[in-house]
Amino acid sequence: MDLRKFKDTFSTLSIRLSLVFVNTLAFVIAIILYIKAKPILVKVSLSHLLFSTSWHPIRGDFGFFPFIIGTLGVTAIAMILAVPVCLLSAIYLSEYAHKRFRAFVRLVVDILAGIPSVIYGLCGVIAIVPLVRFLGQAIGSPTTGYSLLAGGIILAIMVAPVIISVALEVFRTIPQAARENSLALGITTWEMIKHVILRSSLHGIIAAIVLGFARAFGETIAVLMVVGNVAKIPDSFFAPAYPLPALIANNYGEMMSIPLYDSALMFSALLLMLVVGGFSLAAHIILLRIERRGYA
Repeated sequence: MDLRKFKDTFSTLSIRLSLVFVNTLAFVIAIILYIKAKPILVKVSLSHLLFSTSWHPIRGDFGFFPFIIGTLGVTAIAMILAVPVCLLSAIYLSEYAHKRFRAFVRLVVDILAGIPSVIYGLCGVIAIVPLVRFLGQAIGSPTTGYSLLAGGIILAIMVAPVIISVALEVFRTIPQAARENSLALGITTWEMIKHVILRSSLHGIIAAIVLGFARAFGETIAVLMVVGNVAKIPDSFFAPAYPLPALIANNYGEMMSIPLYDSALMFSALLLMLVVGGFSLAAHIILLRIERRGYA
């Protein structure tokens, strides 16, 4: 009996220590980034860093506003394109599709989630960039195709598996009895979906969208390959942009002899981590509340 208690105590302690280690690791990374970014935070005001449009590292001028707008723009386009398609797909798979077809599609979704981002980037260069170039010329906005819109389309494809998977899991938490009781009242399947499924799973849907946003916000390689990487505020969907992840990937390790340049890139990394971490935490809190309440 004592040995069993020892094993149980040891297992519980190991699990708790593992959890503490994982959470501590995130705080340690944030602290390291802050320490590395502190030189520029001491010398340059936070408002100038966040809202200045001037980016001239050689002159010591670091304005992140074009990069922030580029990141938000690409992410917003991705979510506008992805959310309706993903939610409708999840509804179809959950409520209309045959079990075998649903299992097959979920396998495909899992495969899509595991494809390296550089593959998406290559597909974007081959297919999406020429498509955007054609659309721009068709509506009288000449473009090279490397643009905000191209980055948004690629991101929409990349976040789709995340949103679909989470939405399906949320829909599965709704008891089958709730569906059957609603249909027994004589309403149609779509009315049941609208008034029972969607209303009951609203918080879960929000969590799925937030997780998708966090995934899109921090994406690097695929966006870097198709967005154009021009450090200015884009004036249209067909103009090039320069998101924060692309800035770090393109420039870290180069021109480190420039004063404060390394610190500026560390500040951009810290900014990304805080935003992505904040949205991910919000999504997990929402899902935890759903689990505690016992409904989606």
